[in-house]
Amino acid sequence: MNWKNEKLKNLAKAFSVLKTPHDIANFLRDLCTLDELEEMSNRWQAVLLLNQGKTYREVAKITKLSTTTITRIAHWLEHGEDGYKKALENLRK
Repeated sequence: MNWKNEKLKNLAKAFSVLKTPHDIANFLRDLCTLDELEEMSNRWQAVLLLNQGKTYREVAKITKLSTTTITRIAHWLEHGEDGYKKALENLRK
């Protein structure tokens, strides 16, 4: 499956034109269900916690995500498309 398709590019473009966290949060709320927002928020929290050096079990306990999901997140943090790393880097600025 080619995940970098035109639909994803259009979604990424929509995010790129939004300038404030408030506008992005509103866009996400219109786009996603509450469950989807909760899941994505937990996954991002897992990235932040892993980046702080927390163990998979600590992250799972805090986020209520499975250790399988935490393992997948950690894998993409280290071997993905560098999206997590770029976001973390930009947050430090």
